[in-house]
Amino acid sequence: MHTPKSSNARTKYEADGFYLFPEPIIDHVVIHRAVEGMDAVRAGEYETGTPPRPSAWNPGDDPKKLCKIEMSQIANRAIMELVSQPSIGKLAAEITGAEMVQVWWVQLLYKPPVEPHEITSTNIGWHQDRHYWQVWEPGSELLTAWVALSDVTPEAGPMKFVRGSHKWGLLGQSNFYGQDHEAQRAEIDVPDGETWAEVPAILPPGGISFHDNFTYHGSGPNLSGKPRRSFAVHLRTEKSKPVDNLRGGLTEFIDIPTYCPVIYGR
Repeated sequence: MHTPKSSNARTKYEADGFYLFPEPIIDHVVIHRAVEGMDAVRAGEYETGTPPRPSAWNPGDDPKKLCKIEMSQIANRAIMELVSQPSIGKLAAEITGAEMVQVWWVQLLYKPPVEPHEITSTNIGWHQDRHYWQVWEPGSELLTAWVALSDVTPEAGPMKFVRGSHKWGLLGQSNFYGQDHEAQRAEIDVPDGETWAEVPAILPPGGISFHDNFTYHGSGPNLSGKPRRSFAVHLRTEKSKPVDNLRGGLTEFIDIPTYCPVIYGR
């Protein structure tokens, strides 16, 4: 298992808006069980008897489309085991200096393979997560741990981060489902003096990346011939609060530890 020097990791995260752990930090047994759990949920098999939250993709939908399922950990114990890993919380605390880290939302992401010239809808468009997270007060410390369950090679449609974009503020140009990256890029108002520099997250199974909620990111088609499997585990620290302290939508379950576990501190 890979453990970074805390000061170096935090410095790079604060400078770049993301940090990669390119060696496995989660045991292969946990990864294997989570892969099986992912396949079960995609097939509509809910081990706990509780289905995921309403999602853009549902069992029986086109298998060639990007599969994104919301809060699948409430339907499958192996997925809950994965997203509850103390190693995720510890690393999140190292790069942020947090005293508490909680999982507040989870997305299952299964990107099917495509042929090079096949028309698909599997790209993830350039976006800032904060654009979709208006339920949190301004200034809330929010980040995402992106956990790879498969070998994420350059051909697999890896996530790409735009270095330093977390310092640009909320620009308003975000489209998670946007397929034309070049057209999207042309519409994004990069601040004067800043550079658009993309960095791919090349990760093995069990590898992980973290990114700030203002960091621009997206991904292209999976040309690897195998499905690209991952979970986006959205995290918050003690420096966060829902707007008006309400519990609804994306913050609906933050007081339910069996849905949204605290994975570091208390």
